[in-house]
Amino acid sequence: MEEASKTVLEMQQRIASKLLVAGANSKDKAVTAQEADFDDPEQNWLGYIAGGLFALIKKTQDKKYYITTLHYVQNAQNLIT
Repeated sequence: MEEASKTVLEMQQRIASKLLVAGANSKDKAVTAQEADFDDPEQNWLGYIAGGLFALIKKTQDKKYYITTLHYVQNAQNLIT
């Protein structure tokens, strides 16, 4: 179970980092999977990670993605700089 949680968190971080680089930090700035340059594994994980009431990564009705919390965005920025 611990390994599975680690995998989910690592994939979430990869996706969040790419969304941050793409500037998708609000619903108005949401981007498609192609615009965020997600690879195949990341696209496969989007269904599990994006959405949900407390999810950090959200999906719009037109299948775009963005990061929801400013705190998370600021922490992710520190990881990629």
